[in-house]
Amino acid sequence: MSAAAKPSAAVQVAELRRMREAGEKIACLTCYDASFALLEDRAGVDVVLVGDSLGMVIHGRDTTTAVTVADIAYHTRLVAPHLKRAFLVADLPFLSYATRERALDAAQRLMQEGGAKMVKLEGGREQADIVEYLAVRGVPVCAHLGLQPQLIHKLGAFKVQGREEAAAVAMLRDARVLEEAGSDLMVLECIPSSLGKRITEQAHIPVIGIGAGPDTSGQILVLQDILNISPSVTLGHKPRFVKNFMQGAPDIEGAIRAYVQAVKSGAYPGPEHCFQ
Repeated sequence: MSAAAKPSAAVQVAELRRMREAGEKIACLTCYDASFALLEDRAGVDVVLVGDSLGMVIHGRDTTTAVTVADIAYHTRLVAPHLKRAFLVADLPFLSYATRERALDAAQRLMQEGGAKMVKLEGGREQADIVEYLAVRGVPVCAHLGLQPQLIHKLGAFKVQGREEAAAVAMLRDARVLEEAGSDLMVLECIPSSLGKRITEQAHIPVIGIGAGPDTSGQILVLQDILNISPSVTLGHKPRFVKNFMQGAPDIEGAIRAYVQAVKSGAYPGPEHCFQ
């Protein structure tokens, strides 16, 4: 089904599960303001993420760790009123979910003040208690495995995760534990395509990839990356999984539509965007 032919009903968690079960790829994209929210919604994006990536592409910092709950709440509040169909997810920033109480307070703020319908947090099985604490209180949660940008000062560099079999097995276990704790959605970042496929096949929830291969339930990219204007692109540090959708597009909305169509058709990601 083309983006233009999509029904206008607002996407909810149940619709994302239906898409996964039907084998319909889920097109996701970051967004931080009203203008782009209107374009993304009109172009057929299924899930919009107000990500802590705003620290890098909007604030111009080297990492995401300086982003605050107030920052995410502000940008979520800008985006939310302009989404008629797309499902809105907001990141829980660095250390905002260090305890159950802090996580609940942050989620409440992002959903009540910002208008988010789901929150996303990074981490493996160590976050299962937080996920369960939020989920049983009615907060939809998206888990995030693989490369975790909030851990950059421990990792030392943005690099592929899960290449060794022991690490892959641990990530498979983490994914299972987080789903059992109540996650409704999962993002996998910068992992081998084969591991992305294994986790997706094991899961009963939609799995969204960014540098995780073509076999996940859907894909997500940073808006500025697909428009070829992010600092990483302009400084010559384009991640392998990034594709410039402005190339050949008549305008920005056309680029977003081209991204959605490429995800839906399976044309993106190609082998050149994947890790082995």
